[in-house]
Amino acid sequence: MLFTVDVEEFDTAVEFGHDIPLSEQIAVSTKGLRLLAERFDALGTPTTLFTTANYALHEPELIRKLAGKHEIASHGYFHTTFEPADLLKSRLALEKLLNRPVTGFRRARMGFVDPVDVQQAGYQYNSSLHPTWLPGRYNHWGEPRCPFQEAGVWQIPASVTPTLRLPLFWLSLKNFPFAYYKQLCRQTLRTDGFLNLYVHPWEFTDLAGYEKIPGYVRRHSRDELLDRVENLLRYLKQHGDFRTMGDFVQHLQ
Repeated sequence: MLFTVDVEEFDTAVEFGHDIPLSEQIAVSTKGLRLLAERFDALGTPTTLFTTANYALHEPELIRKLAGKHEIASHGYFHTTFEPADLLKSRLALEKLLNRPVTGFRRARMGFVDPVDVQQAGYQYNSSLHPTWLPGRYNHWGEPRCPFQEAGVWQIPASVTPTLRLPLFWLSLKNFPFAYYKQLCRQTLRTDGFLNLYVHPWEFTDLAGYEKIPGYVRRHSRDELLDRVENLLRYLKQHGDFRTMGDFVQHLQ
C-alpha cells in the first residue's frame, strides 16, 4: 500500500482568487506538512513525498529531515507551471539538496507527461496517471488502474475503484462518508492487491480564512482531517504494509 503526499506551494488559494505571496504559500504547506509528519511518526508509516524543487529549496532543512524516514520524489520544479525541461531540472536540484538519487516523478494536478521524457530525465517511475474522469481536468477512463511499464518507466496510477472508477484521492477522503471511503479503499485493495492514495500538506491547516476556496476543498481541514488520516492508516494497516513508492517499484522489478 502507498500513501503519498504532494508537497507544493499553496497555490490552490491563488487558483481560486486569493492574492497571497509565495512566502505565505510556503508557510501554509510547511505547517501542514509538519503536522502530518507527526502522525506518520506516531504510526511508523513510511511515505513518498513528491515535492516541487521550489518548495524544497525554500525549506531545505525540513526536507532533509523528512528524507531520513521517507522517500523524496519530484513534483516538478514549480507547481503552477510545467515544461519538459523541469523533469531533469527538478531531479538534479533535489539530488543536490539531498545528496542521494531521486527516482520518482508526479506531475502537478496529475497532468500528462510523455513517458519518453520521464525516462530520458532519469526517472524509474511516474505516478501522474489518475485513471478516472474528472470534469474540466482530464478523462483517463480507459487507462490501466494498476502499475504497468511504458517506455522503460513504471507507471504507478492513483487508485480508483475497480468498476465505477470512483477516485480515492484527497477530495474523496474529505467528502465521502468516512466509513464508506474506508470500505472503498479496502475493496480496491482486495481486488487489485494495490492501493495508491495521495493528499496535500496545506489541507491539514485551518483553511477557514480562504473563503474563496470552495467548501468541498476547505472542509475537514486541520485536526479533523489529521484524525481521519490516522484512523485510515490504522485501519488499512490491518490489511497490509505501507511502503515507499521507490521500494514498491523495486519489488515490481
